[in-house]
Amino acid sequence: MDWYTSLFELIDMRSFSNLWFWIALAVVWSSASHWVLGVPFDLVQRARRIEGQSMVDLEDLTRINVNRLLYIGRVSGLWVMGLTCFILSALAVLGFAYELEIAQALFLLGFPLSLVGLLNLSTARLIETEHLRGEALCKRLTRCRLYTQMIGTLAIFVTALWGMYQNLSIGVLG
Repeated sequence: MDWYTSLFELIDMRSFSNLWFWIALAVVWSSASHWVLGVPFDLVQRARRIEGQSMVDLEDLTRINVNRLLYIGRVSGLWVMGLTCFILSALAVLGFAYELEIAQALFLLGFPLSLVGLLNLSTARLIETEHLRGEALCKRLTRCRLYTQMIGTLAIFVTALWGMYQNLSIGVLG
């Protein structure tokens, strides 16, 4: 038995029947909803409850991450968007036209995350233009988290449906 066969037995390329894919999906969406604009959501909750230094920390961390996101968007936004569209298009074609299951899984993970990236960029721009601070900042971050969770819930639902379809169709055909 060669290393190539051993590797592909260890890492099943049929993603939707692989437990590791579903664990990764859960971890990705859990992390995406916890880190709003790079700010941990427990800091938002603590700033609302305690205020004082916690609110200052929240405002500082949000300002740093908003400036970072907007700088990246202004300097290399078109390149990042072009590369992301290319990768997602390649995954969609490989996955759904050529029926490569790992490409389907990566597309179903990457496409909704790209929507969350756009949501974060939009939220960062709103925070900068409206000069949000205090409770208004907490509300905006909470709204961004809610929208991220909605995208994540829909993405998990669609991925689960597609994964069940793939597993059932392969089970029937195989």
